[in-house]
This record gives sequence, structure tokens and C-alpha cells, in this order.
Amino acid sequence: MGRYLLLDIGAGTLDMLCYDTDHDLHYKAVVRSPVRVLADEIRQTRGNLVVTGCEMGGGPVSQALIDRAKTADVRMSAPAAATIHHDMQRVAAHGIRVVDAAEAEALKSDSRFHHIRTGDLQPDRLQRLVLGLGVPFDFDAVAVCAQDHGAAPPGVSHLDFRHRMFTAALADNPVPETLLYRSDQVPAEMNRLSAIANDAKALPTDRVYLMDSGMAAILGASMDVLTADRRRILVLDIATSHTVGAAVEAGVLCGFFEYHTTDITAARLDRLLTDLADGKLSHRRVIDQGGHGAYNRRAFGYDGVELILATGPRRRLALESNLPIIFGAPWGDNMMTGTVGVMEAVRRREGLPPINYL
Repeated sequence: MGRYLLLDIGAGTLDMLCYDTDHDLHYKAVVRSPVRVLADEIRQTRGNLVVTGCEMGGGPVSQALIDRAKTADVRMSAPAAATIHHDMQRVAAHGIRVVDAAEAEALKSDSRFHHIRTGDLQPDRLQRLVLGLGVPFDFDAVAVCAQDHGAAPPGVSHLDFRHRMFTAALADNPVPETLLYRSDQVPAEMNRLSAIANDAKALPTDRVYLMDSGMAAILGASMDVLTADRRRILVLDIATSHTVGAAVEAGVLCGFFEYHTTDITAARLDRLLTDLADGKLSHRRVIDQGGHGAYNRRAFGYDGVELILATGPRRRLALESNLPIIFGAPWGDNMMTGTVGVMEAVRRREGLPPINYL
């Protein structure tokens, strides 16, 4: 056993949990997401930019760089430019010059350019946050979850590609922790998690795990104390950017769906949940509605649902639902769903004793 650092890197927040299994103590924090912090840093600079680093969550960072390129010279290394798009021609269409690593490194010392480094992990900031909790910055293992669409081949939708990655992994073992990987075993197509794994080499630990945040949220929500002794449950994590819902029977995934949260309403949520439980929710239907997709392995029927539990920073969307949704808080904190999920995945992988997430 030992000391664990769990991180859920989201679009709105970075959720951090430090857990000492030997003393059964945990310390936590919810702070602004790396993508928002870095976007602010970009906006606070003036003039030309050279950007190195690796792919990270885009959104505000991508927009800040695109905006800067309208008035200044912005040059990015190819790994950093993948933050905006995997197609370098599309990056260049925004007026951004994609340069090789040697040129990018040389420009870091050029007084005409301000240097920005992209990356979801931000080890120096993590150290300050952990030390601010009064916890030593030294861990037996670190586990990180973030959303990864994967690097889709030409002509393949990134949403379909993400769905295929999940369903292929779940085919033989349909449990969320299947999507947990050691840092040296992350599939090559999971480019964002691979970038995080590489940056995690700077962290003070011998073991690093990576997991998609959707699967981590499903597992974390299912570990809420309110689900105890319930065999067939529906769980929801309504997060800042994405919403996932899953049908779970005795810890096994029967199906799930994923949407952008901006596309979710209470009425749509009710239809999604009932159809998911009844096995009527198709991947194509969700894609056609602008969602990320759906997975159906087996249906236990809505009439068999024993509990519907919602977590996530925007779970208030479920207040207008006509379904009997209750609100969960794994380990006493609605914002810790992802970190609890990735901790539970690591616990199962390492064969640790059960943890009561009350």
C-alpha cells in the first residue's frame, strides 16, 4: 500500500486527491483546469509566441493561440500544435507556423518571442498545490484521468474512433477499470494520455497510471455509498464539458453514452437513461444527435433499475428530470468522482484491500 496522487484533468477544473492508504487519510483540492490557466497565461503576454510541449486539452488554449495568430507571429512545434488539431494544414490555416523541434528550441532564447509550453500535467504547479495541502510531494503511485479522443486515421470521425477504442477494450472484460493503463502500456492511438504519461516522468513516483476520464467517472460514481447493495444501477456524471451515463450490473458495464454537456437537457436525459436501460440506445442515434456515441452490451430493463445516481459539477441539470435521480458524492465530495474512480481502478489492478468511499 502507500501514498497515492489521483488527478482528474477536466475542461473546467483540476480535481486532486492525495490518499495515504496506511493511515486512511485523504486530502483534496479542486482548482482551475490546466487549459484555463494556460489560456490566461497566453492572453496575458504580448507579441510573438513560440510554443513547445505536447498535446493537451484544447478549448481555451486553442482559441487563445488562434486569436494571437491574427495579430502576431505564432510558431508551434508539431507535438504542441496537435492541441489545436492533428491535421497540421488545418493548424496552418489559422496563420500559425508549425516548425520542427530544433527551430522551436532555438526560438525559446530569441527575445522577439515569448515562450509557452503546452501540457496537461504542469508538474511545477502540481508540486505547489500538493505542498500547499501540507503533503510531501512524493508518492508510491500517481494516477491521472483525462478525456482522450484518440488520433483518428484520415476519413474516420474522432467520435467514432473514440467509441471503437472503448468497445474494443471492453469486448473481453466489460468493466471500467479495463481502460486503466500503466504509463508504459498506453495504446499509441491514445495520444493525449500518451503525452501525459511522458510528462509524468518528471513526477516523484515509481508507478504512473492513465485512464480515460469517462470510464473513471462511471467507476467513481458507482462507488458512491448510496449504491451499496444495489445490483442494477444507472450512474451519471454531468461534468463541465461532457456528460456520461452508464448502466452497471454488479460492477459490470451493460452500456453507456456520452454527450457534450451543452447538448443535454433534462428531457433528453430522461430518454437517454430509460432507453439505455432498455437496450434501445444505439451508437448511430447518439452520433446523429451530436453525441459521442453509445455502447450496448446487454439490457436489464428500466423496470429493473434499483437506483439512478448523478454526480458532476453540472448535475443540477438533473433537477428537472422526471426520473427518481438521487445525487451522490463519492468520498463525501461531488467533485471527486473521477479521482475516486481512478483510485478504485488502481486498487483493483494492484490487489489492494477494499476502500470504503464514505
